Amino acid sequence: MKTMKEIKQEAKTKMNKCRACPVCNGLACRGEVPGPGGKGSGSTFVRNVAQLSKVKVNMDVTCGPIVPDTSSKLFGKEVSLPVYAAPIAGITNNFGAEMTDTQYNADILDGCIMANTIGFTGDGKFIDMFTGPLSMIDQRDGQGICTMKPWVKEGIDLRLEAVSKSKVLALATDIDSAGLPLLRNSEIPVETKSVKALKELKAALNVPLIVKGIMTVDSALRAKQAGADAIVVSNHGGRVLDETVSTIEVLEDIAETVGDSMTILVDGGFRTGHDIFKALALGADGVLIGRPVSLAAIAYGPQGVHDYFMNLKNELADVMLMSGCATISDITRDKITVVKD
Repeated sequence: MKTMKEIKQEAKTKMNKCRACPVCNGLACRGEVPGPGGKGSGSTFVRNVAQLSKVKVNMDVTCGPIVPDTSSKLFGKEVSLPVYAAPIAGITNNFGAEMTDTQYNADILDGCIMANTIGFTGDGKFIDMFTGPLSMIDQRDGQGICTMKPWVKEGIDLRLEAVSKSKVLALATDIDSAGLPLLRNSEIPVETKSVKALKELKAALNVPLIVKGIMTVDSALRAKQAGADAIVVSNHGGRVLDETVSTIEVLEDIAETVGDSMTILVDGGFRTGHDIFKALALGADGVLIGRPVSLAAIAYGPQGVHDYFMNLKNELADVMLMSGCATISDITRDKITVVKD
């Protein structure tokens, strides 16, 4: 099984934008959009990673012998760990990798299936950037979640027709991508969404709806009002708004407010099993990871994606063992300490 260090070393030889830094923290790629960096000063991407270091794990080895079980479920599907591949499109444009989005999505989906977890596919300004990945999910018996940009009605209707015929597990809409300039200026533009618009989207679906881009309690409550089955606490990896707070800083309040009524996922700077443990302790049901999973796919295809998730699984199990957690449900707020500034 390849280590993350080996994955990064190999990925570095196959792309010319991302530097595959030893720590993926947004410092070296500030403002590189298109590219892997954060918008403007890059401070949001940087903060996502930095604030995670202020959450510390409480060691507890007095709970007797345990064998950690990292398994979980998402919309009834059993997974080996509650960590999923985040939706990413434009792999050549953003990473400088010599691979098509078609190949990238296939590698992500196959690697996630090998690791017994779930891959999210992306969307783009052309309809086939959505329907292509969606068809790949169907070819894999619906083992995947498609993501739709927050298009105006015309763009949504085109995509919903395809979803209605699909076996996909769920549909996510990354409403945070309303901040991407290239999409705002495309032939069919994107827009921010109201509760009414999200309700209409939910009503048109026969699968669960995930609303991605929730960063406040009020936004979470609006998603709940719209009937969303899940939310992703996300600032789009720092790529849509400069100078905003990190996802780990707002996660706990959001989870405490709506966590009993919907599934809570989170992304933004999560890199290790320790990071995943922290998110679960603060109320998340699962974590999405983007950039490092992309490097794994670029480096070694499906096998690289599988190996990355297995590394995460082993790291998470190790943290669980040393904190007295036999199952995912044992990872509670008392298992961590948040260090104040």
